[in-house]
Amino acid sequence: MLTTKHLAKEFGTLRAVDGVDFHLPQGELRAIIGPNGAGKSTFVNLLTGHLAVSEGQVFFRGEEITNFSPHRVTRKGIGRSFQVTNILPRLSVLENVRIAVQARYKFHNPFSHVSRLGKTWEGARVILDRVGLISESNVIAEDLSHGFQRNLEIGIALANGPELLILDEPTQGMGSEETASTVGLIQQLSQDGLTIAIIEHDMDVVMTLAETITVFHQGKILTEGTPEQISHNDVVQQVYLGVTG
Repeated sequence: MLTTKHLAKEFGTLRAVDGVDFHLPQGELRAIIGPNGAGKSTFVNLLTGHLAVSEGQVFFRGEEITNFSPHRVTRKGIGRSFQVTNILPRLSVLENVRIAVQARYKFHNPFSHVSRLGKTWEGARVILDRVGLISESNVIAEDLSHGFQRNLEIGIALANGPELLILDEPTQGMGSEETASTVGLIQQLSQDGLTIAIIEHDMDVVMTLAETITVFHQGKILTEGTPEQISHNDVVQQVYLGVTG
């Protein structure tokens, strides 16, 4: 579904992503891990148009999308959440998702009768039910718990009907109960047929969710494998988990 060829990003003399060849099959739940500064978030920003590519190419479903704008990437079928929660804090939970659903329509007449927005509101409610937030529909977004805010962001990403969902640190800052809830949500989305890639530092979450793990180190892919293979990889233990000897 998603492929990169020799993808690179330079910031002056720093090569933050260094010639990455990456392949994500349809239907897989992939984890991308690595120490801080390994290039994971920069890599995702290249995939989704939030940073310009220095070298290489990005392909989605066989079509080159290198340096497409974030808006065009979204319309192609790639949704994402961010490491820092990105919601409209002073609007209700329902309005946050409704605006995202409405954005799916390329042409929208602001002078059309309000009744025509019925499908938009209904679509937003379906998504809120999907992410477990239907009972919070009328709550102002900034009043949600941190875990619910993160799930709301996933709902906003789903509003565009993505085929690939990229989640950057989806459980960051959560307690154990919130983490378990979000892990369950991601598992359900995967079972529903979404292709998902997560950047995650919590190794318990990674080992629970991932079918395949890609390990980044110094801007390159160090290795890839199943959770079992990665957990017993001596090089990964040394560069990422801090184990020596």
